[in-house]
Amino acid sequence: MRVPVLELTNATVKKDETVVLHGLNLTINEGEHTAILGPNGAGKSILVRLLTHEERPLPLGNGTAPVRVFGDDNWNVWELRSQLGIVSADLHQRFVGGNSEGRITGEMAVISGFIASQGILRYSTITDEMRRRAAEALEKMGVAHLSKRWLNEMSSGEARRVLIARALVTSPRALVLDEPTSNLDVVARHNFLERVRQIAREGTTLILITHHVEEVIPEIKRVVLIKHGRIAGAGSKSEMMTPQRLGELFEGPVVLDELGGYYHARPASESVK
Repeated sequence: MRVPVLELTNATVKKDETVVLHGLNLTINEGEHTAILGPNGAGKSILVRLLTHEERPLPLGNGTAPVRVFGDDNWNVWELRSQLGIVSADLHQRFVGGNSEGRITGEMAVISGFIASQGILRYSTITDEMRRRAAEALEKMGVAHLSKRWLNEMSSGEARRVLIARALVTSPRALVLDEPTSNLDVVARHNFLERVRQIAREGTTLILITHHVEEVIPEIKRVVLIKHGRIAGAGSKSEMMTPQRLGELFEGPVVLDELGGYYHARPASESVK
C-alpha cells in the first residue's frame, strides 16, 4: 500500500514571533505529480523545509503529528535525504561557491548524493558501485560528457542537469524541484524541463515549487496555490490554473494561454494597446 509523500495536519511555523505558515492541511500522494505555486514570499520554501525536516512546525498538543513524510513523523534527516531528491537554484549555488572541498567535478557531485553531502567527500569511501550508478545517472540526464568537468565551469543548465542526476542516483521515491529554472535562459529552461518530464513519465513522484506558471509541465495534474503562508486553493490543474484564480494569487489581472499542455500567464495590462 502506498503512503502519502507528505501529510500536513494544521501545520503552523513561526519565525521569531511571526507566523509564516498558518495551519496548513495538505496531502500529496505517491505518484501524484504536484505543483506548489505562489508568489515570492508566500511561504513555499518554508513548506519545502517542512518536507525535508529542516523546519519543524509548532506541536499540536493532541498527539497528532502535524507533518508526516512517507507516513513517518520521526525521520532521521540523513535517511530521509535518500528518499527525497532535491534540486534547487540555491543548492546549485552552494555546490559552486559554498562547499569546503573547493571545486568539484560532475561525477563527484553526483556521488555526493549517496552520502547526502553537498560535495564533501573526504571522509567517505567511494565504491565502484557508486561510480557505476553515478555514470548511469549522468547518462540518463544527457550529461555523461560532463563527468570530469568542474561544476563551476559548466553552464547553469548543464550544472542543473548534473544536480538532477545527483538527486536521482539513490533512486528516491520523490523528486522535489524548488524554483529549479532560476537563472536559466530560455533554451536551458526548455531542455531542463524536458528531462523533468521524462522523469515524471517514468514514475518518480514529482513535487515542483515555483512562482513561474510556465514551469508547470503537462505531466503535473494537481496544483496547490499558496499565498501569505496559507493554502489559497488545491485541486486539478484545470480548476486552479484559471485567470481568476491566478489573478487573485498574484494580486493582479492576468491573461492565461494554454499550448501543448503548458500554461503561459501575463499581466492583463500587456494585452492593452
